[in-house]
Amino acid sequence: MKQQGARVRTSVRALGLAIALAVPGAVMAAEPAAANAAPDVASAAGMSMVTFNLHHDREDWPSRRRTILAELKRLQPDAVALQEVIQRRNVRNQAQWLASQLGYKYVFVSTDPMDAPKRYGNALLTRRPILARGDHLLLPLDDYRTVAHLRIDVDGTPVNVYATHLNERSDESGQRIRRTQVEDLLRFITTTSAGAPVVIAGDFNALVDAGDLSELRSHYGDSYGSVHVNTDLSGVSTLNRHYYQAPSRIDHIFFQQDEMVAREAKLLFDQPDDSGRWASDHYGVWTRLQFAPKP
Repeated sequence: MKQQGARVRTSVRALGLAIALAVPGAVMAAEPAAANAAPDVASAAGMSMVTFNLHHDREDWPSRRRTILAELKRLQPDAVALQEVIQRRNVRNQAQWLASQLGYKYVFVSTDPMDAPKRYGNALLTRRPILARGDHLLLPLDDYRTVAHLRIDVDGTPVNVYATHLNERSDESGQRIRRTQVEDLLRFITTTSAGAPVVIAGDFNALVDAGDLSELRSHYGDSYGSVHVNTDLSGVSTLNRHYYQAPSRIDHIFFQQDEMVAREAKLLFDQPDDSGRWASDHYGVWTRLQFAPKP
């Protein structure tokens, strides 16, 4: 949950961006509706997304990555947001490795220089064609938090996906920093989304109804909460209960409510593997979104 990458001077503004070539997968198209008949909601066009904090390379990454890869292969999400992604001399960039095994493209964003011996940051993976890409260092600059952006083609519909990881402090200072980061994130989205639907995923280090996320929530819906609206969510946690005592749902996938509808959402990696090893100290979140019908 904590940001632990090598720190660089505030004056270092350039974000490292790594792009890996891969072939995006295909998805089955929805069957056309009969003339004058309502479209089948279950087969309406849309996309799926995963967000997951990798816990960098702690606790036997070579074993953990096999569990993560198997689940992502099974789900075949259109996009994956990753946090706490690391690369070092003896560890291949984690996002790069996963993308290469999945046949996805990826972007990796870090405040660490491109030639640094260790780089740490966020990443986005996609199996869809990439229409645009970008990155941004969030204010305040001395907190070294980033956002990665891809605009992808989902069966002819452009969709913006953003991945971020906000400040981890639970005190008033952390709340102020997250509020500033959310405001800057929303400005970045305004300048880069080009009118296409928006999905924002990541480790926000805050509950969905926290005051520091209120500006974000006034614009975007909480996918997990929208799907489980009739469920008591107070006991739902994305922090792994094996590591953290109190439940805390701080990993979210937000969506633009006038453009998309959340249809399914569930936790991932919330059970250990056969050897008792956990995939991370966080659980992942998967959601399926549909495009809202146009007037």
